[in-house]
Amino acid sequence: MLCFIFLNQVDEDILQSAISNLTDNHVTEFIIFGFPSLQKYPTLLFCVCLFIYLFTIAGNGSIFLLVILDRRLHTPMYYFVSNLSFLDMSYTSVTVPKMLAKFAMHLDTISFPACFAQMYIFLSLTAAECFLLTVMAYDRYVAICSPLHYLTIMTRRRCLLLTVIAWSGGFLSIITVLTLALKLPFCGPNVIHHYYCDHPPLLQLACTDTSFNVAVGSSIGAFILLITFILVVISYIKIILSILKINSKDGRKKTFSTCASHFAVVNIYFLPLIFMYVRPKASYSSDVDSLVALLYTVLTPMMNPVIYSFRSKDIKEAFRRKIRFQTKQ
Repeated sequence: MLCFIFLNQVDEDILQSAISNLTDNHVTEFIIFGFPSLQKYPTLLFCVCLFIYLFTIAGNGSIFLLVILDRRLHTPMYYFVSNLSFLDMSYTSVTVPKMLAKFAMHLDTISFPACFAQMYIFLSLTAAECFLLTVMAYDRYVAICSPLHYLTIMTRRRCLLLTVIAWSGGFLSIITVLTLALKLPFCGPNVIHHYYCDHPPLLQLACTDTSFNVAVGSSIGAFILLITFILVVISYIKIILSILKINSKDGRKKTFSTCASHFAVVNIYFLPLIFMYVRPKASYSSDVDSLVALLYTVLTPMMNPVIYSFRSKDIKEAFRRKIRFQTKQ
């Protein structure tokens, strides 16, 4: 799991002094400003974010360990769910600990290398989750639309291959964005009006024209987000059409309820991402974009264990078995 620990406390006077002294020098560190309209409530923000973060880690961590330890959960679906849980823990830990440090101890600064490392890792994990959610939608499509051939199609080797493609595709697809951003000169303002180092707000701090970076970033974002989202939508459309053919009313209701929940989480994840990264220009509104970013950086990782796992009968039974086993010991 990836976390960032940052030092140096910055108050308002130091912040203003830092900005004025950086005009003619190369930026060596950035200042995470966070939520402009919520600066007066750091304690409340800390408590809310801490609760969500602990719930996310506990929920995803429990699912990840449970799938590993319980052989009855060694199926393609739960194999992908365990990958999603691990990805969500890593994904959340890239940004939330820095938020907590800012709210609790006013640790606002982040070094130049650490900022770009955070941006790259975060965007890579974001892309990897897009690919993984697409794989999971395909897995559900095969399970519901071709149940008799499910185990022959979703073999262990194919599941491993799809997972490797999702993870490696996420980290490889962002290299170009990182390389182009590192070539930009940063000599002026160093205040990031966001709660983590992200691509759009970083481009606004560059001391040169960033239209090429914006075009490349938007193109890569559009390709990843739109293609994966369209594939997910197509999978769920075919799933719904297959569900409508089920004779049992209870069977249709149960299957449709599960798929509807999955698709709702996918929408909460994809639509804010499309709003954030598929843009014709580097327009950026601090409050709006920060709140939109919370949907896919904090809310979705928290909801995934509930939607994909805790509602599952198999997961509940696995929890009961583990509790009984621990009680007997």
